[in-house]
Amino acid sequence: MSEELQLDQNTLVNAWQQELPVYLKPGDSAQVQADLADPKGLRVHINAAGRQFYSFDFYCSYLDQRELQVNLVDVERDGVTVDEDHDVIQEMTAHYVRNIHECGQALQRYTNP
Repeated sequence: MSEELQLDQNTLVNAWQQELPVYLKPGDSAQVQADLADPKGLRVHINAAGRQFYSFDFYCSYLDQRELQVNLVDVERDGVTVDEDHDVIQEMTAHYVRNIHECGQALQRYTNP
């Protein structure tokens, strides 16, 4: 049984904002914000590098001290929502989910003291 997660959401957001770019491709950028409705949640927005102008929005929530759940919320291309079932989008989404989980592992010092 896992212990109740106690974290300072602002500290965690700042740590994510600094650490996540390390896990992204050169040219990609990310913004991380606290989810105001969930003290264990984060909103991650990633702008993909390249001429396609894709952006991805994820909702991330800590289930416990070590487990992070990542859900795709939306994918846009040049500001217009696109079909998430396209193979290229699926591959990019899987890549970013992996990046987010890797970053979450690196930041366990904040969630699992």
